Amino acid sequence: MSPVVIREAVIDDAALILGFVQDLARFEKAEDEVIATVSDIQASIFGGNATAKAIIGELDGKPVGFAVYFYNYSTWLGKKGLYLEDLYIAPEYRGFGAGKAMLQYLAKQAVSENCGRFEWSVLDWNEPAIQFYESIGARPKSEWLGYQLVGSALTAFADAP
Repeated sequence: MSPVVIREAVIDDAALILGFVQDLARFEKAEDEVIATVSDIQASIFGGNATAKAIIGELDGKPVGFAVYFYNYSTWLGKKGLYLEDLYIAPEYRGFGAGKAMLQYLAKQAVSENCGRFEWSVLDWNEPAIQFYESIGARPKSEWLGYQLVGSALTAFADAP
């Protein structure tokens, strides 16, 4: 197999990205939570007000995975950071270096843009991913718990007096 090629996603990749998102959601046992459409992907990643970006990993010219990321900010560091929202490699292409190549691509981008950190989250039951992340030197955050407001809870809180 040839080396992994990483490229910036383009608007014509919107359906491909959505397919990878759906595959990832199936893997995470949350397929019913994906409500995004191709139009949503086009607008949120490639539209004029987009704050997210995506890359595609290819092996032998075939798309095998994707990553979606955006920039956050650390008041303590006084710098932006790069946050990896999703990284997914199709199961049949795992173990060929695509995930590592995509993470290195984003790490290099973070360094070149003077980001203070590169971070992401992983489900606590995803032991293969945890082992992989730790093998490249990443460490889990301690003391911090992630919280989110989603859907009706978000709307209810926003509309509360």
